Amino acid sequence: VQLQASGGGLVQAGDSLRLSCVASGRTLSDYATAWFRQAPGKEREFVAGRRWSFGSPRYADSVKGRFTISRDITRNTVYLQMNSLKPEDTAIYSCAAAPRLIYSQLAFPSSYDDWGKGTLVTVSS
Repeated sequence: VQLQASGGGLVQAGDSLRLSCVASGRTLSDYATAWFRQAPGKEREFVAGRRWSFGSPRYADSVKGRFTISRDITRNTVYLQMNSLKPEDTAIYSCAAAPRLIYSQLAFPSSYDDWGKGTLVTVSS
């Protein structure tokens, strides 16, 4: 599946932003999708993910209560709604997909087969 992330930009602390990840080539209905981010000089880190056919979403502790992962089946698109943004949320955000992951696998980049190009989110203080 091909993925394309978009929606990044420059915002102020406390603002909201919604990222989109459009999938093509296959429907995401049987896939797990996730968002990861990588800040300058840091390793890639898990943000949020979910296997859509069953199970609960999983979030990094740093974004719980502020970020929400969701999807639009009709558009084959996954979203990341980011509220109460902080300067430490500044990073390149990428989406990833893989078939039939279980909850414990969601947070690991190595679990995913397909990745989209990232979109830059910059949060100013």
